[in-house]
Formats: sequence, C-alpha cells, structure tokens
Amino acid sequence: MVRRYFQSAIALILGLNLGIFVLFPTVTLAAGEGREQNRTLETVTENRMRDKLLKTTQPKIEFSRDWLDNQPLPAGGDEWKCLAEALYFEARGETVKGQFAVAEVIMNRVTSERFPASACGVINQGTGKKYQCQFTYTCDGHKEVIREPRAFERVSKVARAVLDGRAPDLTEGATHYHTTAVNPKWARVYKKTAAIGDHIFYRHTWRTASN
Repeated sequence: MVRRYFQSAIALILGLNLGIFVLFPTVTLAAGEGREQNRTLETVTENRMRDKLLKTTQPKIEFSRDWLDNQPLPAGGDEWKCLAEALYFEARGETVKGQFAVAEVIMNRVTSERFPASACGVINQGTGKKYQCQFTYTCDGHKEVIREPRAFERVSKVARAVLDGRAPDLTEGATHYHTTAVNPKWARVYKKTAAIGDHIFYRHTWRTASN
C-alpha cells in the first residue's frame, strides 16, 4: 500500500514537472463532448423517427357515421370528385362499411389492366350508351343532382380515405358487385368474395389463352 502511494506521488511530481497533465483537461473535455454529441445524435434520431411515425400513422378507420362526422372536410382533384360522386349515387344508402367496399371495387378496377387506369375512367366507362355503362347512374338518362349534402359529405370522406390508402381490404380483390335485389347472370360464374350490407361482391374469373 505504501509502495503504491509512493509510486503515485512520484508520478504526480514527474507529471507536473514535465507538463504531462496539462493535456488531461483537454482529453477529458473531448471525451465529454463526444458523449454529449452521441447523446445529441441519439436524440435527433429519436425525434426524426417519432416525427416520421406521426406523419405516417393515421387514426384507425371505424365503419360508423360518427367516425366519418368527426373527420376533417376532405379535398382533392378529379379522382376524388369522381369517386365521391360514384359513392353518392351508388352507395349513399349503404352502411359505411358497404360504402368503403364499393369504393374498393372501383380502385381494384383502376389497378387492373382490364379497366381504365383512373377512378374517373373506371366510373365513366361506357357512359353515353344507355344502360351499357359500368355504373348505371352515369347512363340512365337522369341528370346527376346531389340533393343530400350531408350524405355527400360523408361519402366524400370515404373517398378521401380510400384514395389515401387508409382503408383495409374488405372484398378480397372484388371487381364487381350487385345489390341483393337483383341476380345478374354473371354472378353465376364469378367468384363471390364478400357480402356487405345490401351488396354482394365478386372477383372476375378471367380466362386467359393458357386456360
């Protein structure tokens, strides 16, 4: 023990005489700064990750009118307007979940090579030929007039959520649907995927040259 203290004292004296310890405060400061810099970088990274999470995480959709009524008023371009209009004339009397399902069918067509590549194109396909269009309201000879602004506001919110990619998959890729009040011939050969509200949904069983 005495020997260790003696060695420490000698080292201290030599250090003072040679000026060695003059560097120690600088070294200690640099180490402290390095730790501080690391903590700062960690904080910046955490904040960035948190900000990104906040930007990408949106409230979970609830299939209820109360949830829709609490959503902000939406806005958008032609695609949003076309989809909102289609939902109004095709599904405004449906359940909220049913409205999301109808919107999903339209967007499934948009992503299919067999249909136009836009919501407006899909919705207006065949328009101009009476009762030969894809969506009856576009070719039934009646002018499209929105007489229920509250209903339109709700379906416009549905359209916005669907276009933003927020809605979950409800129909397993359905590209067709009909109301329970009718029984079209094509329903006998297409694959039924879901029944939601007053609509039954189907996925077209496309045949190719190989089958």
